[in-house]
Amino acid sequence: SPSCCSKPGLGLGSFKEVDLMSLNGKASPFSECRPNGSLGHCSDEDTMTLRPQRKHRDYIEASVCHVKDIENGQMREVDLGAGRALLIKEHGEFFAMGHKCPHYGAPLVKGVLSKGHVRCPWHGACFNITTGDIEDFPGLDSLPTFQVTHALQTQRRSKAMSKCSAVINSSTGFSHILIIGSGPAGLVCAETLRQEGFTDRIVMCTMDKHLPYDRPKLSKVVSVDVKTRTVTFRDGFKMEYRKLFIATGSRPKPLSYKGKDVGNVFHLRTPEDANSIATLASSKNAVIVGTSFIGMEVAAALTDKAHSVSVIGIEAVPFRKALGEKVGKALMKLKEVVLKSGKVLRADVCVIGIGSSPATAFLKQSGVHMDSKGFIPVNKTMQTNIDGVFAGGDMVTYPLALRSNKKVNIPHWQMAHVHGRVAALSMMGKASDTKTVPYFWTAMFGKSIRYAGNVLCFKCSCQGYGDGFDDVVIQGDLDELKFVAFYTKSEEVVAVASVNYDPIVSRVAEVFGAGKTIRKRDVETGDMSWLIDKGSQ
Repeated sequence: SPSCCSKPGLGLGSFKEVDLMSLNGKASPFSECRPNGSLGHCSDEDTMTLRPQRKHRDYIEASVCHVKDIENGQMREVDLGAGRALLIKEHGEFFAMGHKCPHYGAPLVKGVLSKGHVRCPWHGACFNITTGDIEDFPGLDSLPTFQVTHALQTQRRSKAMSKCSAVINSSTGFSHILIIGSGPAGLVCAETLRQEGFTDRIVMCTMDKHLPYDRPKLSKVVSVDVKTRTVTFRDGFKMEYRKLFIATGSRPKPLSYKGKDVGNVFHLRTPEDANSIATLASSKNAVIVGTSFIGMEVAAALTDKAHSVSVIGIEAVPFRKALGEKVGKALMKLKEVVLKSGKVLRADVCVIGIGSSPATAFLKQSGVHMDSKGFIPVNKTMQTNIDGVFAGGDMVTYPLALRSNKKVNIPHWQMAHVHGRVAALSMMGKASDTKTVPYFWTAMFGKSIRYAGNVLCFKCSCQGYGDGFDDVVIQGDLDELKFVAFYTKSEEVVAVASVNYDPIVSRVAEVFGAGKTIRKRDVETGDMSWLIDKGSQ
């Protein structure tokens, strides 16, 4: 009987045959022709066996299903008693790997299988079904494949990394590669360099007292001298570099108000800010200034904690420019929205979320080109106009393949990961294009919103990098918050957003990623079967 042994083994030990039933529940109308993992049982012959090419003491083995129970293009989550795995069949071959996305634990069986990779249904990360390697972001870890010590103990796998071989004192003012900023772009850049065999010194500079986490902060850099390849810090310390990666991200836009020294007004930038806001808002009155996604996420998070939550914005409907008026109204569930000037609100805690701007002021005299808004233009390898100086993350504009290589700024966490990897490969002479589909997500009031395409910037809810949209086609029920919205421009779908309709956004991202076009007429009928094969070149 066919076995997964033709690929690197899955460490799963001796078990009796087990019955398998789909964990996918009801099939989404956007799934393949048959749901991933339809009902199936094992038999005494022609069973699918998962086992590795390792010594007996290193693995367990289990017969999991009949070979005819899984067909080409199907995925199934299988129970092995001591753990679970994702069983896949594509082009007649069987594969098995971790069943949960290592980013936030999404069940990959509900994702999209296409051309040798699985795309996460929640946030769009892609994993190679042969190696388990992460191929598109967000996230840092890859998936385990056929390894008992990995498959049964963890749902993530870190790639092997080279160790630094440079014998340099930590106080030495020189680094082969200097990374300014500890956000996702900087972190992925450093990890990729080590994963690709770079063994010289890497220094990451940041003013953050925490190890790298999701929200980047500006490093305490005063200036960069590209002629001498030297960076100067506020304390006077100087560091020379051979190659520089600038990933300082963005900083909150300031708001002019009285009493700037009071301790109950915050920009949400650090874990300490988040903890203080939650503490001060408990059973008290909270006011959110700004209807950006960050502002609305904070408002949603405080509704169960604060006595009252008020949001001050310039539009009657949040996200109207970003997601359209119909979707914006469906998502607006706050107890009180204050929009008119002149009204005085009691605020025990105030959070300001009116957008952000690139943290690049320290580069004004450096020779690194910036546009009128402070963004750094880079090419497809993340190289600036200065040799040896690269940049990535929120503060760059770069050529996006999805928009015919027009330079855009996309301040999304997923894109920062991509930039970091591309920059690292470029530094090592392994240039790689940024071929990815912008993917965004947020959660409010217990509902997850997913988005893919090229319409807008979610940091301030503007149409920051796309050409906008002229119509929105809704399928599903807005009142029940179970719908998909297709954003169209000149009879072409340019973006998609959904609530409770997984994995539609990931499936559309696959179509966009393949360079195909989705027509408005295709989504107006309500028949989504076209998503399986259709889409014109």
